[in-house]
Amino acid sequence: MNKSDLIDYIATDALITKSEAGRALDAAIHAIRHALQKGNDVHLNGFGTFSVATRAGRTGRNPRTGETVTIAAARVPKFKPGKHLKDAVN
Repeated sequence: MNKSDLIDYIATDALITKSEAGRALDAAIHAIRHALQKGNDVHLNGFGTFSVATRAGRTGRNPRTGETVTIAAARVPKFKPGKHLKDAVN
């Protein structure tokens, strides 16, 4: 399922137009992105939790040349599925 398919599903399920569903989906994604940028977690009961994790810096290897490179520390988004989502998939 891609974004367009998801918008179609939301529009049909919520009985709204596709443009309204698209704006609603974009707003939800923007709200999640904004919360994560501020370092906050986003908890959606039954679905899961979006959070930010810190990945430590490390040493890697360039596969083409074999030389050692330093990979900087980074903040990365993380998702932990909720119980209802896990149960629905299994």
